[in-house]
Amino acid sequence: MRPPVSESSSLPLKARLKNVGSLFKQLPGTFHLFWRASPGLAVLLGGLTLVGAVLPAAIAYVGKLIVDGVVAAQKGGEGLQPQVLKWVGVEFGLMLGSTLVDRSLALTRELLRANLGNLLNERILQKALQLELRHFEDSDTYDKMQNARREANSRPLSLVMQAFSIARNTVTLSTYAVLLVSLSPWSVGVLVLASIPAFIAEARLAAAGFRLYSWRAPEGRKLNYLEWVLTRDNHVKEVKLFGLGPLVLGRYRTLFQKFFQEDRALALRRMGWGVGLGVLSLGAFYGCYAFVAGRAASGGITVGDMVLYLSVFRQGQAAFQGILTSIGSMYEDALFMSNLFAYLDIPTGAEVPRVLPAKSPPRGRANAIELKDVSFRYPGKEAWALRGVNLTLRPGQKLALVGENGAGKSTLVKLLLRLYEPTEGRILYGGVDIRDMEVEDLRSRFGAVFQDFVRYQFNVAENIGLGHVQALEDRGRIARAADLGGASPVISALPQQYDTMLGGWFEKGQELSAGQWQKLAVARAFMREDAEVLILDEPTASIDAEAEHALFERFQALAADRIAIVISHRFSTVRMADQIAVLHNGQVEELGSHDALMAKDGRYAHLFHLQARGYRD
Repeated sequence: MRPPVSESSSLPLKARLKNVGSLFKQLPGTFHLFWRASPGLAVLLGGLTLVGAVLPAAIAYVGKLIVDGVVAAQKGGEGLQPQVLKWVGVEFGLMLGSTLVDRSLALTRELLRANLGNLLNERILQKALQLELRHFEDSDTYDKMQNARREANSRPLSLVMQAFSIARNTVTLSTYAVLLVSLSPWSVGVLVLASIPAFIAEARLAAAGFRLYSWRAPEGRKLNYLEWVLTRDNHVKEVKLFGLGPLVLGRYRTLFQKFFQEDRALALRRMGWGVGLGVLSLGAFYGCYAFVAGRAASGGITVGDMVLYLSVFRQGQAAFQGILTSIGSMYEDALFMSNLFAYLDIPTGAEVPRVLPAKSPPRGRANAIELKDVSFRYPGKEAWALRGVNLTLRPGQKLALVGENGAGKSTLVKLLLRLYEPTEGRILYGGVDIRDMEVEDLRSRFGAVFQDFVRYQFNVAENIGLGHVQALEDRGRIARAADLGGASPVISALPQQYDTMLGGWFEKGQELSAGQWQKLAVARAFMREDAEVLILDEPTASIDAEAEHALFERFQALAADRIAIVISHRFSTVRMADQIAVLHNGQVEELGSHDALMAKDGRYAHLFHLQARGYRD
């Protein structure tokens, strides 16, 4: 069970301050990203911030000169009117400069926001490319990714801007302090003391907000999923048929209301603290106001001094409050940046340095694959997905994997492609342990179509050509792959043929049937004409028997001198293989040809007869 949002209030101040210090370690990394986004804009932002910091004190002092000049002129001072008008002109120029600086700062922030947001999104996507399959099957990694992506466009720039705001307000406050000390030294202390409680409250509420949004990540994914179920075309049939709409929408509303109540509680806490501390700040200001007004009335200071004092005190109070608020906001931003850096720092296999140079078996011909006592269990699981598997696949050999769901068929393919690595044992490719090969080199030797193949919302040529990205523009090669996959008749019937946009996500997209999509996926696997190993995972699940027979005739011809691995529940497909491995509970229970396994009258024969009986019935 997660702790309540208000847990931070139980932490001692020393522990909170220590936590703040550790979180500000995020600053160097954030400023590095900020500089990388645009060095020129970063320098411009710094210059504009400095100019903007000194203008308020100058404007306040010129305002004092104007008031004193007006009072003196009213008392009969000769020739003072032109002097007053001159200072009015100076103040106009300063105000104009302040407006230009503020507008320029706003423009610079927007440009930096776009550059920095794009840079971080690229970093997040680059990291996603480095992650392994185990990361995508881990909910904790998904939570980190969601937290990182959710705040990528705002938090980094906010953290930097808060730092610049602190610098600006510090410079402004320093100029104000010089003016205040000459009039009333103790008022500087009042200004500081009246603002500190607001900082402490803001820091506590920032921590509460961070924990609230971080703990929400799993539920946030659930909310997005419920929305996905109600809005995507691949769900609408079952939603309509089974009347799922009210149920899913009800769960969406319940979760949203839970979020709303949490947000409401936090907002009310912020309001309560804000009103209370606002009254404190206002009381401090008007206490000083009464003191200064009394001095002005008694002739202790001029009217201009009073105006200057009140203006500087009010603005100085705002500047000091701004510094503390910025520190509190930086605290919250740094908490979110820690999420981003935690995601970017997720260790991956690609980051582990190699002790020896990567080995590479000869290319251009198939190499034998050997599985030696291979066992595997998924991270965090007790049960073995594979246990003690020994198999040898030689060039030109076709292996079929059969077994019930969960027997380990797809897991074995994942190990061959190094989407996971064996928990025990070794897999050799051409005599080389695949862990000693560059993963890109290993995977480039495979062509595959998976049962859960992707339906890319691209045009037809790209849907096929993505099987070999380097040949994406080679229409001749794409057409050959389409022929091999049996997709040519499908393509010829489309409005723009290879240039037809597919799917329903974008304008003018053409939707296909499941069988037509599968033919494109098979064609995509055949794009790698030089593939040494072909893997077909349920390649005929959505196509008819005639198309299946034609596909496997082409497949057998194409795989004549290669290793071919077929996973299928259709025994008409399986019996074409040279060897059939029957997997049960992660172990190879039977291995042999169709005839040999039928003669053995074991599990394979039992499954074959069950399916044959279904066809007869």
